Amino acid sequence: MIRIELTPEARDDLAEGFVFYEKQAPGAGDYFLNSMKAEIEGLHWMAGTHRQVGGFHRSNCRNFPHLIFYRFDGETISVIAVIDNRRSPEWIRKRLSE
Repeated sequence: MIRIELTPEARDDLAEGFVFYEKQAPGAGDYFLNSMKAEIEGLHWMAGTHRQVGGFHRSNCRNFPHLIFYRFDGETISVIAVIDNRRSPEWIRKRLSE
């Protein structure tokens, strides 16, 4: 069975997203986390099929303007980052190189 692992940085990205959306409207942070959980769980079926960018697979999220960057070795999906795609490309490249 394929395992999904989130790096500490990806967990921090989710927490940051929660805070951002919760400030917009009460409950929006929970909706964000539930949506991202569904997107990440969906990688079980789609892992490895997404476009590769900078050595990572990149999945576009449906309900929020976020990108999920991950690596897949055939057995484990390692979620590296969950990034708001409204960030500048330079910021995203820097974040992924950390």
